[in-house]
Amino acid sequence: MQSVLRQHAEVQYAEELAELAKEDKRQRPPNWQLSPWAVRTYLMGGKLKSGFVVSPKYIGNPRLIEIAVATLATDRALLLYGLPGTAKSWVSEHLAAAVMGDSTLLVQGTAGTDENAIRYGWNYARLLVEGPSPAALVVSPMMVAMKEGKIARIEELTRIPSEVQDTLITILSEKTLPVPELNMEVQAHKGFNVIATANNRDKGVNELSSALMRRFNTVVLPLPDSLDEEVEIVNQRVSSLGKALELPAEAPALEEIRRVVTIFRELRAGVTLDGKVKVKSPGGTLSTAEAISVINSGLAMAGYYGDGELRAGDMAAGLTGAIIKDPVQDRVVWLEYLQTVVKEREGWKDLYRACREVL
Repeated sequence: MQSVLRQHAEVQYAEELAELAKEDKRQRPPNWQLSPWAVRTYLMGGKLKSGFVVSPKYIGNPRLIEIAVATLATDRALLLYGLPGTAKSWVSEHLAAAVMGDSTLLVQGTAGTDENAIRYGWNYARLLVEGPSPAALVVSPMMVAMKEGKIARIEELTRIPSEVQDTLITILSEKTLPVPELNMEVQAHKGFNVIATANNRDKGVNELSSALMRRFNTVVLPLPDSLDEEVEIVNQRVSSLGKALELPAEAPALEEIRRVVTIFRELRAGVTLDGKVKVKSPGGTLSTAEAISVINSGLAMAGYYGDGELRAGDMAAGLTGAIIKDPVQDRVVWLEYLQTVVKEREGWKDLYRACREVL
């Protein structure tokens, strides 16, 4: 497993889950591996009575995680909603890992996702030879979750065509998946539930029907409240990814992370942090996830083409690429921001020069 680029959450954090299970004496919902208290602790982090420290997976309002966990303990499905880059997929994976010890029952939503991905499909070679039979059935992650009483995850639910989305209504309301070709049905076992993620800024969004929305309890994951909170998130994820990618660079100074996060927050808000200068916003989302990507690409540049220490020149290309999605309009926005804000900010001249060089 050491050669795997990205381990599933239940594998990467197996020690933390095991330590929580040892100490967890609270009541657990049917088929759950941990109690709601332990799941919250796993997501938010904390120190156990044994002295073991659980790392935080989500940095933000703990009440949102409590609502999400409580929802999964009921017969309501959970919809994690928010802007791109607000850790919806990350939270979804870690919730499934903590609750069931299995985050792999995943349906990836795209414009091409059909009913087979959610319900079931057929092995057509066997179907032609044998006709409809259980052996010819190709089970979906949803069907496996129902049979085993686990959590199924659906990524980017609003990317799925509306008529395919609505195949979930029977599953979520009746907890049953009919298979009329075999004159049978699959009934969900205790513990089964669904976590879906969706955002409202994606191209090709298909609005959820009111009938489907009633089957979900929606938790909106916001952008980080403060600069310090977002810096902490980026620092934590960069550290984790840097180890996985075995980047030869040194850990980035918090000041470099703070500069990237400051730029993203100001361009998102349309005003500098001190409120003195209004700036134009580019068309991209400039999410926390993109800030993490900028720092990681900078570390790769510093490690392979520099002296291993992250500097402005290492981040300039990644920063510019993250901001300029439209080569005309976004370029104007970025140039104006560099001139009016970055150039005038004390201690930022190196970043200004580096960014101008790559434009």
